[in-house]
Amino acid sequence: MSIEGTIKFNLQFTPSPPLPAEELREINGWRHIFYLMQLIGQSPDRYWGFGYGNISQRLEPYDSPPHSRRFVISGTQTGSMAWLKPEHYSIVVECHPDQNLVVAEGPIPPSSESLTHGTLYALDESLRFVIHVHSPHIWHAAPALGIPVTRENVAYGTPEMAEEVCRLFRETPVREQLIFSMGGHEDGVVSFGRTAEEAGTVMVRYLARALANHPD
Repeated sequence: MSIEGTIKFNLQFTPSPPLPAEELREINGWRHIFYLMQLIGQSPDRYWGFGYGNISQRLEPYDSPPHSRRFVISGTQTGSMAWLKPEHYSIVVECHPDQNLVVAEGPIPPSSESLTHGTLYALDESLRFVIHVHSPHIWHAAPALGIPVTRENVAYGTPEMAEEVCRLFRETPVREQLIFSMGGHEDGVVSFGRTAEEAGTVMVRYLARALANHPD
């Protein structure tokens, strides 16, 4: 099984100043919620002690190519921090799954799941937030809950995962459900939405359903 947090894409990274804290208040608040729920974080007892989970937000302007798919994402291996500061967020400028390439800038390299986030933003221009958590409850219950699942032989953070996300958009109602499980990435679950509240609420709703059906 792949080690959590390992960047698998080719990264072109340019160090630059962080975004203003004011622009990160919403994403930071929602990240903290999932940190408190232990769906984003870091623990010596989970995933070889590596940090897990990440969150991203598309940046304005939304309709001005080539900048329309830029997004800010929590930086690599920041899971141990309850609250992130501006210097813990990276800006992804371009994603090219066909080249296994991510172009980013900022004070820290981007999350290892950046390719997947970028693929979602490219598939649906209305999306503004993507949340990737690690939830054993949702992950194990995904088939019973009707959550679309990527193939088990596809690793996270790869062009193959990007293609799997495209397949889910073609073959399943994932666009309406706003959530999918990563079959080959232990406990990995991704939700997304037109607002942070939509993306976050979808994740919490399915967690509640998974827990309601959990054996005593």
